[in-house]
Formats: sequence, structure tokens, C-alpha cells
Amino acid sequence: MATNQQAAPVTALFLDIGGVMLTNGWDRKSREAAAKQFALDLDELNDRHRMTFDTYEAGKLSLDEYLKRAVFYQERSFTMEDFRKFMYDQSVAYPEMIELIRSLKAKYGLKIAVVNNEGREINEHRIRAFKLNEFVDFFISSCFVHFRKPDADIWKVALDIAQVPREEVVYIDDRMMFVQVAQGLGLRGICHSYKDVGKTREQLAGMGLKL
Repeated sequence: MATNQQAAPVTALFLDIGGVMLTNGWDRKSREAAAKQFALDLDELNDRHRMTFDTYEAGKLSLDEYLKRAVFYQERSFTMEDFRKFMYDQSVAYPEMIELIRSLKAKYGLKIAVVNNEGREINEHRIRAFKLNEFVDFFISSCFVHFRKPDADIWKVALDIAQVPREEVVYIDDRMMFVQVAQGLGLRGICHSYKDVGKTREQLAGMGLKL
């Protein structure tokens, strides 16, 4: 089977957003910055975040509901709008990777799908702000399908929607465990580092996607 998979043409790329095309949407570093900016107790913020963020990413809470639990459970000197804007401002693009995916799609006519864990408002902001919908064909985001990686069903939904054989799909993520789950489903995988787009480019070229 491995030989057949390696010989199969690549017709689709499934990839994460955070750590691949953009910085993470709301990670530990962002919360550290928020604690400093808004004079919050970081340990308490992280504790409350851990208890409720997965529910937000699964699309079962709005961002405002998450913030009421994690930050605005007591009176603050700043507004929820101020805090939301700070959250959105943490996202920064990795333009070299975005250009690589755009170029591969244009050259090979690939289907491009995002498979990611993200809450709805942050996800939709990032899609709009960085124009990801200009080259991504569909978004299998946890907030839309109501389950999260590493649940294998999220990749299965992406395969159902893409309607391509799994051996023709390459999955790109910055977390090795998620790559391994995808590989266990028969997809090819690349563990990507935003610091080394060249390595990802070489791996894709080795799978027949040369620029």
C-alpha cells in the first residue's frame, strides 16, 4: 500500500491554519501578552481558558460566552470589544507559506481544504482578514463540524467533501500527532515548521508538486 500511495498523484492538500499559514489564533503567548496588556492574573486566565476553550473551539460557545467565563466573570476596566480586538490583532500571516499554497493550487489545480481547531469568530476573522477564502476551497473547522482534532472524523468529513481518494491527499500541520492521525487514515503527511518553509517545499516536490 505504501508504494501505491507514494505513486499516486497528489490532487488535494489539507492543512492547518495556525502554525502553518498564520500564527496561532489564541495561544499561550497571546494570553501572556493579554495578561500584561490588561493587568490580568495569568494563572487564573489560563485555568479558566483550559476549562472552557475546547467547548468554544467545538462551536458550542460564542466568543462572548467564552470571554464571560475566562475574563469577564468580574467587572473590568476595559470592554469586551477592546479585548476581542486584541485577540484578533494577535494573528500574523506567514506570507511565504501562503504564496506556496496559492502557487501549487494555480499550477496543479489542487483542491485546498483547511482542517483546523478554531472558534468561530476567530476563525472567520482570520479567513476574512487574510483572504484565505480566495484560494481555500472549503473549511473543515472544528467550530463548524462540532468536533476537534485529533478526532479522526474531522479528516473523514474533509475527505467526504473533497471527494478525492485519501492516497491523493497530503495533510500539512505543525503538530506531529495530528499528522500521524491523518497518516493512520491513509493520507500522506508533512509536519511543517513555519521556520523552514523550504523543507516543506522540498517534501511537496518529492511528492510531485514542484514549482
